[in-house]
Amino acid sequence: MPQLTETQSEDQQLLDKLRPSRIVLPVLIGLSVVGFMFWRSYKPGDLAPLANAKPLWLLLMLVVLVARDAGYVYRIRYLTQRVLSWRAALDVIMLWEFSSCVLPSAVGGTAVAPVLLHKEGIPLGKSVAYIMATAMLDNLYYVLAVPLVVLIGGDALYPHEALQGGLVATLRIGFILSYVFVTVYALLMLYAIFINPQSVKRLLVRLFSMRGLRRWRNKAYKMGNEMVLASGELRNNGRAYWLRAALSTAFVWTARYLVIGCLIAAFIDVSWPEFWLIFGRNLTYKVILLIAITPGGAGIAEGAFPTFFGKFIGTATMTNFMVLLYRIVTYYLYLVLGAVFLPRWVTRIYGKRITDGAD
Repeated sequence: MPQLTETQSEDQQLLDKLRPSRIVLPVLIGLSVVGFMFWRSYKPGDLAPLANAKPLWLLLMLVVLVARDAGYVYRIRYLTQRVLSWRAALDVIMLWEFSSCVLPSAVGGTAVAPVLLHKEGIPLGKSVAYIMATAMLDNLYYVLAVPLVVLIGGDALYPHEALQGGLVATLRIGFILSYVFVTVYALLMLYAIFINPQSVKRLLVRLFSMRGLRRWRNKAYKMGNEMVLASGELRNNGRAYWLRAALSTAFVWTARYLVIGCLIAAFIDVSWPEFWLIFGRNLTYKVILLIAITPGGAGIAEGAFPTFFGKFIGTATMTNFMVLLYRIVTYYLYLVLGAVFLPRWVTRIYGKRITDGAD
């Protein structure tokens, strides 16, 4: 009986986090910010570049979006060693993206993803291990990509044209600190999974036993236990497993960062150096999204977009249109898809449970 109560509680918490009504707030916030930006900047004729849209770049943007999602589906299926069917992998990714859109950016879909895998029949310990593996790989991509884009873009990665010197310096410090934090975290996870998880667990517990950090001690202890579990599940997987996981991770994140460049190039003439600078600025733009407290960064992502990418577009009105289009294809689309996939997934998972119980 206690087990049944625990399962019901877990189910209720999951469905509460994914309930479709959560769509309303981020949509209202995001569209209100974009609407205000249009109201403040609109001038007749500013949207003239729309008449010169380049179909090839629009098609390429759609290909990149589809390829990104296909890459995510491929990665989660093969990380779980093909326990997930292709349909189950697609459902998990769509609901993972949906949860990232309706939960604060600091939480994201990572809090929901292990439960989604668990509901697909994967033991909870393995589910946590697989999600930790995705987090480690995602962080390692960022760790390796940043030096490359800094080498290519240099100081142009920062929007000097839109921010005063003090704000640029603050952004630079935030970018460096976030890179250091992500690097330390990624290396810690690497060491924990492949070398000595127990020592990392002890380090975390001791660190968060210090005065001022004790409120997070229980979370650190839980994270340490999860790293030990992940190590036991993952460390003996062969090179082919990790090579496939690393390549698919590089593919999906590169595709993710290419979307803005393809979108701008569809309406504005940009040179190849500018295109790759746009790609690089995505990584500094991400710093703003990491600290966003609204669901899916709603409002903050829209407000920050012109600062980072406005110089490549031209007029403020055209930039605001790009903001709207960008959020439609990378954010609002997944709110709609999540609302479509969620009822199907609930019927498949919980309908199956009812059938199994009847047997």
